[in-house]
Amino acid sequence: MKEQSLETKYNKWIVLLSVAIPLVVAILFGVNLRKLGYDVQPLSFLPPIYATINGITAIVLVLAVLAIKKGNRQLHENLMKTAIACSVAFLAMYVAYHMTSDSTKFGGEGIIKYVYYFILITHIILSVVIIPLVLITYVRALAQVFDKHKKIAKITFPIWLYVAVTGVIVYLMISPYYVY
Repeated sequence: MKEQSLETKYNKWIVLLSVAIPLVVAILFGVNLRKLGYDVQPLSFLPPIYATINGITAIVLVLAVLAIKKGNRQLHENLMKTAIACSVAFLAMYVAYHMTSDSTKFGGEGIIKYVYYFILITHIILSVVIIPLVLITYVRALAQVFDKHKKIAKITFPIWLYVAVTGVIVYLMISPYYVY
């Protein structure tokens, strides 16, 4: 009963954050402080940093799965908190960069252009989908409903890993076109 009430308690937050985060990111993505007349320097140094954080997130996710498979629940929990912190840091830097810099256009041509846009579009869509999945998975662990946690984690993990890895790939593919 306690577990169910904890899940129910957090359901409103999960829904609120799952809607608010993508909405706020979309709004802020369209706000360019320099174009609004603010005298801010473009944060052009951020893309390689947040791409690295995406890579670290992917590694941490894999290590977390290995830890729980070995029965090390505490290490798993710490690694998952680290992965969440990395994702939040990525998001903050990503938004800050786009609020101070012009968007970079992909300059590739031919088949690579279609590959890039396929990866980018699936990355964006799944980065929205992963928000409620991570939150639900985390809350189920907090509530110690580990059978339900494990069931959704099997869905959450590969999607989150895909988002983290494709974030790095998108950066690597577009990085030659950045203007510094």
